[in-house]
This record gives sequence, C-alpha cells and structure tokens, in this order.
Amino acid sequence: MDVSFFVRGLLIGLSVAATIGPMSILCIQRTMSKGFFYGLVSGLGIATADGLYGCVAGFGLTVVAAFLVQQQTWVHIVGGLFLLYLGIKTLLSKPAERAAQATPATNFAGAYVTTLLLTLTNPLTILSFAAIFAGLGVGSGGQNNGMTALLVVSGVFLGSMLWWCLLTGGVSLLRTRFTPHWLLWMNRISGGVITIFGLLALCLV
Repeated sequence: MDVSFFVRGLLIGLSVAATIGPMSILCIQRTMSKGFFYGLVSGLGIATADGLYGCVAGFGLTVVAAFLVQQQTWVHIVGGLFLLYLGIKTLLSKPAERAAQATPATNFAGAYVTTLLLTLTNPLTILSFAAIFAGLGVGSGGQNNGMTALLVVSGVFLGSMLWWCLLTGGVSLLRTRFTPHWLLWMNRISGGVITIFGLLALCLV
C-alpha cells in the first residue's frame, strides 16, 4: 500500500476544489449571510460530489460514467435552471442588519443537498478525474489498484473538504467587519455571477 497515492489524491482534491466557480461564490455568500457552519456544510456537499465522481473514475465504473456523459444535455439544463434560481434569489435577498447578528441557519440538510446536486450536474468532472487517475495508474483493475483507487478517492474527498474549511473559515473571520451596505453588494455580485454561470450552462446545451 503506497500512502503517496493518498497524498496525491489530497492535492488533486484541493486543486479541483480551489478552482473559482459558482460553487465557490455560493459558499462565500452563504458563509457571509448565515455563518461558518452553513458555509461549511455547503462545502461538504461539494466535497461529497467530488468524492462520488472520484469513485466513478477511480473504480472504473464505465457504465455509470457513460450514462452521465450521454445525459449531460438534460443535466446541464437542470443545473443551469437551478443556478439561475439561486442566482436570482441571492441577487434579490437582503442582508441582515448586522453580519454578526445574522439569522442562525437551521436548514443544514438543504444547504448540503443543494450543493451536492449542483456539483453533480457537471458530469464532465468525471472525465477530468478519469484523466488524472489514468496518469496516476489508477483504475485499471486488480486488488492493488482497488486499494490505490480507495486511497486516491479518500484523498480527493479530504483535500476538497480541506479547501472548504479554509475558505469558509477565512470568510467567517472577516464576516463581522462587513457593514450591511457591503453585504448588500456582496449579495448582488454573488447573485449576478451565479446567474451568469447558470446562463452559460444553458447556452452549452
């Protein structure tokens, strides 16, 4: 058992998660408006999706991968519409009077499920993981490769989760310094960016 594969997976997960996209914007906005734990649970949903796609690529589940890629048109439509909904909702939402006294979030399950499903609406992520895993010699079958895939997938999940911990933790520390005016513009900018990502997803159909 080569532990270096776990380290490589950790770096892969960290690198993939650190890519600035709609999920990063969404987590930042949620952390700003509802606090650290709400943002962290949102990040957990993304890390779970990364881990699931890592499993598909690492364990050579070609049937699942082929199905998702073949259905990517419908997946893009659903994901694009969902991003549009979240973007417009964020764009129109009003921040709390004070960041430090924002309404405590209670719907953690909803935060987790929405980011999980949104991340899963990008099946081309499988191809990225498949290419990376192939370069590492993972997924070609055999007992040793099965253990190697498990190590890499575990690393991918933890690496992704590490990024969301760092991001939401950093944003949470700065959260109390923002005035309602800044929070309002944060909502507008975040909502606008997420809406644009939604439109782009629909344009790719």
